[in-house]
This record gives sequence, C-alpha cells and structure tokens, in this order.
Amino acid sequence: MNDTTRGIRIRPGNLADVPAVLGMLDSAVAWMNDRGNTQQWGTTPYSQKPGGPERVERYMAENTPYIAELDRTPVGALVMDSGPSPQMPIAPAEGAERYIRLLVSDRQYAGRGIGVALLTHAVDETRRAGVELLRVDCWAGGGGELVAFYERNGFVATDRFVSEAWPGQVLARRVG
Repeated sequence: MNDTTRGIRIRPGNLADVPAVLGMLDSAVAWMNDRGNTQQWGTTPYSQKPGGPERVERYMAENTPYIAELDRTPVGALVMDSGPSPQMPIAPAEGAERYIRLLVSDRQYAGRGIGVALLTHAVDETRRAGVELLRVDCWAGGGGELVAFYERNGFVATDRFVSEAWPGQVLARRVG
C-alpha cells in the first residue's frame, strides 16, 4: 500500500486517526478562508462544528478509511463507501459502485501529490473489489477548481445538485 514515487504510504485508517483527520479538516477550512472561500465549509474549524467530530468518528468506524502518511505522519485521508450518503440529494448508481465520502489533505503538505495518491488508491481499491464505477461529489462553487481537480484525475462530471444553497457536482470514473 505504498506510493513509492512520492514517498507517500497509504494504510487503512481507524478510530485512532480521528484527531489527525480533524486536524486536516481544520487546516483545510483555514486554508480556504485565507483564500476568501468561506462558502464551501464555512469559517468554523471542523473540529468545533456541531456534529463535526462525531461525523468523522462515524466515517472512520462505519466506512472504509485510508490514511496517507509521509515519514509516518498522517498527511491525508480518504473515506470510501458503497454509495453516497443517504442525506445527499443524488440517486445511487445503477449497479455496484464505490463512493468517495471524504478526501482531504493537510494543507501544510500541499503540492506533494497527496490527493492524487489517495485518488489512485481509491481507483485501485475499486478495481480490486471488482467494481467498475467510482463516484465522488464535491463543492462546485468558486471558480470550479475542485471539479477541475477531479476531472484532471480521470473523473467526468455527471449530476449537479444544490444542498442547502451549497452547489455540488457528482463526478464518476469508470475503472474496469
């Protein structure tokens, strides 16, 4: 489970990783806010949002989490499931799929390919499971940078949605 080209090691995650994942989410909120993006995740650190820590605990306990490490330091997280959250205003795929529920990296390590390594791992895990479809949803606001990131990594935009005034985009990648 190594991405030796970048020195990134990817391992299964567990409940002990909750503080590290919350730290990554907090760094992402601060990074976005520093760039004027207060719409995507708001201005409150994720670890202080009502239900934020509990949501991360559920993700780590009930889904399939992975942690990216550099020199044994957690620097990114990926959470996969068999479909979108029931709260998402999108339809499940016809047939089997794997769904990325969370992809985040510690912004202190930006530019080191952590997100790409985790996406590659998601593709590999989807293929290993014998599933051909990998989907993700993301914020589609701002200049569309997040949607473009997924498109650069082989995903195709499918369905747009709005959830509580939050513009979202579902993207899919065939891995079979």
